[in-house]
Amino acid sequence: MKAEAAPPVSEMSPLWVDHYPTGINWRMPIPKGTVPQLLEHAARRFPHNPAISFLGRITSYAALEAEVERVAAGLQRIGVKRGTKVGIFLPNTPTFVVYYFAILKAGGTVVNFNPLYTVEELTFQAKDSDTEIMITHDLAMLFTKIEALLQSGVLSRAIVVPFAGVLPSLKSILFRIFKRKDIADIASSPVASRVLSGADIAATSSSLYAPVAIDPDEDIAVLQYTGGTTGTPKGAMLTHGNIVANTKQVVAWGAILKPGQECVLGALPLFHVFAMTVVMTVGIELAAKIVLIPRFQLLEALKLINSEKPTMMPVVPTILTAMLNFGDIKSYDLSSLKFCLSGGAPLPVETKLKFEAMAAGSTKVVEGYGLSETSPVLTANPLDGAPVPGSIGLPLPGTVISLRSLDDPTKEVPQGERGELCAKGPQVMKGYWKRPEETAKQFVGDFLRTGDVAIMDERGYFAIVDRIKDLIICSGFNVYPRRIEEAIYAHAAVEEVTVIGIPDTYRGEAPKAFVKLKAGKSVTAAELLDFLKPKISKIEMPASIEFRDSLPKTMIGKLSKKELVAEEASRDKPA
Repeated sequence: MKAEAAPPVSEMSPLWVDHYPTGINWRMPIPKGTVPQLLEHAARRFPHNPAISFLGRITSYAALEAEVERVAAGLQRIGVKRGTKVGIFLPNTPTFVVYYFAILKAGGTVVNFNPLYTVEELTFQAKDSDTEIMITHDLAMLFTKIEALLQSGVLSRAIVVPFAGVLPSLKSILFRIFKRKDIADIASSPVASRVLSGADIAATSSSLYAPVAIDPDEDIAVLQYTGGTTGTPKGAMLTHGNIVANTKQVVAWGAILKPGQECVLGALPLFHVFAMTVVMTVGIELAAKIVLIPRFQLLEALKLINSEKPTMMPVVPTILTAMLNFGDIKSYDLSSLKFCLSGGAPLPVETKLKFEAMAAGSTKVVEGYGLSETSPVLTANPLDGAPVPGSIGLPLPGTVISLRSLDDPTKEVPQGERGELCAKGPQVMKGYWKRPEETAKQFVGDFLRTGDVAIMDERGYFAIVDRIKDLIICSGFNVYPRRIEEAIYAHAAVEEVTVIGIPDTYRGEAPKAFVKLKAGKSVTAAELLDFLKPKISKIEMPASIEFRDSLPKTMIGKLSKKELVAEEASRDKPA
């Protein structure tokens, strides 16, 4: 059962309404609908506008919608129906967009998988989510992992789309000639009989597509995995209504953006909830050209900004920092950028102001806040007005933020006092997949508990001041110390380990491991890192490992992090 609470004062008379951005109505009606309808609407209004630009290959909205319908029909032909879980294991390519919308149009549920996951991480998520089919490219680095899941019986089938097929004609020919070693030999694979051709799926006549009745409030569009407070991955059930609502909320916030006139740079990975919404569904709602980058590389991104003239660029702060620190940055024209929404980690005001000045146009960089469970955006700073240092901004339209007592989450704290940030709105998840007890713990009444401690100022602006969660935010990704600790404990020489986050000039935070070895055992930091490579992803790899004769503990003998955090903080201070 969810803990019940009286309606908070903020819900009845929200302080932020009187300080809301001009022209945006916090009480605006949030339209309901399904995610595929976003694309259908864009294709009807702007059929000839470019929808996707990928390494020089352009796909129009009409062509994208037609391909989505053919693939949806192909998926239905092989048994995908309402509720079928279909995994997407892809970098940023047009295939991601096509299959995302086709799966949903066929009635299925998308399960997003990080292409950097190890086989162990893939196995857990595929089993937990009941994923039946996986979509991937024929790149060896991707297919070998899916092959392992097929061999173990975790997956029943996979659909493999040739990477060369999504490239422009000349690049496709050159890729097949010069990158043969990067292409998996699927025909010789022991699981070849369970690998379906993406070409066959897409060749299905769209006339065979059977419309599916979808309930926006109940039907799950996406299972977005998140570590929660423990690091054990859980699937946040995001309904069609959740994702459509957040898409409409973000578009309303970016009021300077005009349908059919925008270009979005897709530098962030679409499997991450931030880019899934703010790059892909927001871009499609705006009928914008979405310029996809398979993997973020600074120079490539700058060249694309220079040539494609994007007007919107969702980012994490590390991207802005990398651009600011690039020695030849003045050789690139960034003035086309109108709206940069930064999320995933705190955005220093100096970074915001320096980037806006460097872009030398009408660029506005604003910090937002959210989480996987909220599709993801809850709050954002306005595009106009003086920045509020340290603030995550105001609640998006239709969103209520309530700060609750750390001792009793059913009680709201007075304005100006610290409290756990709890959120209510149409973008808040339905719950965790197959975890009713954890779902109940995550809510107080209708409010989602975020685990972040915040304060609200006299104008309704919020600022995060602490975390209840044991969490490291590294380049915008949630990294859970417990997962890294468990992987290190698997080494035979390790007796105790504690992982904390340390400041990192590029990534914001990075994991650092403190290790006590067993008596008579030895291992070097390099050896331990090699041991971890197949167990955790690159983003989770400790930036450094420090060996200690003993690790700090509490009075009851529990390993304690606060002393190590204080030590690291003191190292950063001048003597």
